Amino acid sequence: MPKITYHHDDGTQDVLDVADGSTVMRSAVTSGVHGIVGECGGQAMCATCHVYVREPDLAALPEISEEEEEMLECAAAERDETRSRLGCQLTLGGQLPELEVDVPKAQV
Repeated sequence: MPKITYHHDDGTQDVLDVADGSTVMRSAVTSGVHGIVGECGGQAMCATCHVYVREPDLAALPEISEEEEEMLECAAAERDETRSRLGCQLTLGGQLPELEVDVPKAQV
């Protein structure tokens, strides 16, 4: 079963076991993870599920799309050119069985 760890700036973390095919955003919203809004419902249209992917997991991520790039430019928290991704575009399972992300202080 895939696992996502959400690290918060206060040092706390939420660790979720999720079903194959779950996204970082949907898993956070349905489990009440603080700091992930997912306002557009996963359509890559709002950047309210912005996360910073931790270094060891970056190589396993799918390539970033042009639409995701554009939305990240609108994120409330500062973008990190290497680590910033939209949680709605990160699906767990297969090549990505585990993922650790830092949740930004602000989403809107």
